[in-house]
Amino acid sequence: MTRPHPTAWRLDRRVNLSVVMQLMVLASLIVGTWVNLQSRLNLLQRDVTMLLDSQKGFRQELKLLSERSISHEYRLQRIEEETEEHKRL
Repeated sequence: MTRPHPTAWRLDRRVNLSVVMQLMVLASLIVGTWVNLQSRLNLLQRDVTMLLDSQKGFRQELKLLSERSISHEYRLQRIEEETEEHKRL
């Protein structure tokens, strides 16, 4: 029979309770962090959606104001032209 080499490593298959508890705590921390991250991502998605909706409304209001501004500019030019004509007469 051959004797095992004295410098060979021997694997101890016993697992003590503290290692199991540490693994369970680590797993629960990972799961808790994942749930918290998902919750924050959902809140962020809701905020971004609300921001995009308000941006659409703001863009429509800005377009309306631009159209009104152009309309008032043409009316002002027309009034200035009419006053100049009246001054000439």
